[in-house]
Amino acid sequence: MLSENGVRGGGRVGLNTGVTAFRLPTKLAEFAAGGQEPRLTEWAATLPSVVPAVVARWELNVDEAYEPGGQCSWVAPATTAAGDAVVLKVGFRHAEAEHEAAGLRFWDGDGAVRVHADDTFDDTSALLLERAEPGTPLARAMPPLEQDVVLAGLLRRLWRRPPEGHPFRSLASMCEFWARDFDQRAGSAPPAFDRGLLREGVTLYRELPLGSDDDVLLCTDLHPENIVAAQREPWLVIDPKPYVGDRTYDATQHMFNMDRLMADPGALSDRMAGLLDLDPERLRLWLFARCAQEAPEWHDLYDVAVKLAP
Repeated sequence: MLSENGVRGGGRVGLNTGVTAFRLPTKLAEFAAGGQEPRLTEWAATLPSVVPAVVARWELNVDEAYEPGGQCSWVAPATTAAGDAVVLKVGFRHAEAEHEAAGLRFWDGDGAVRVHADDTFDDTSALLLERAEPGTPLARAMPPLEQDVVLAGLLRRLWRRPPEGHPFRSLASMCEFWARDFDQRAGSAPPAFDRGLLREGVTLYRELPLGSDDDVLLCTDLHPENIVAAQREPWLVIDPKPYVGDRTYDATQHMFNMDRLMADPGALSDRMAGLLDLDPERLRLWLFARCAQEAPEWHDLYDVAVKLAP
């Protein structure tokens, strides 16, 4: 998904002046043109009118959108009427990111960017966020082993129990959704894939979130492209997709975003378990389950699942 960082370019929107040469950032334009998500394609076509309306409502001066951006959002640096540097994120409403603003408000700047304002309407979510400067992604700023340490330190700070009555959905509900999706996709896996092994992994994918007795608020999509350099703190998390559940799950997304997963998944899993003070066996089970669930479409993960199979 989209990170609020990158090279500028993608249309300038001035305060109450409408749009000048408005265009979509590269990744959003490509995804919308691909037609994989018809509702998003229709939504993207409304942005030349939606973005100026949000800009006027919040009295912003907005610069060009970040490039290449992400698949589901139009994101740009902006300045408020009071002169504060912020980021405007106008996104397509989708289930995973439904509680992004609520999660950021819960963390209240402790390891993550602050949210100043938010709104939802029709298929649009709009957020006015703290601008992290210089905004360099962790993925481009440090060697991989050092990235592990920074990411682990942030996760350990973010893992806290939300209060009673919180709006966040359970990790179990998310896993059940993707397990049902696997059931529909399993037949598309290559014939050589062991169906028994895949079913074992997806069974674990359903069961593991039910066995946690210390549920906390999770990012679920934290990796080094979603951690950016800042001045208020050295590093801040952006673009969370909050759910409540087993903290062990939260270590898996980072591992999915590195080559080391293919080379030696067991050693990588044990390293992250140590950095995060997690049960190494439980983390291996989670990683195996996720690889099995993803394998019908991401074929390289089948080999990882075989290496991790209990």
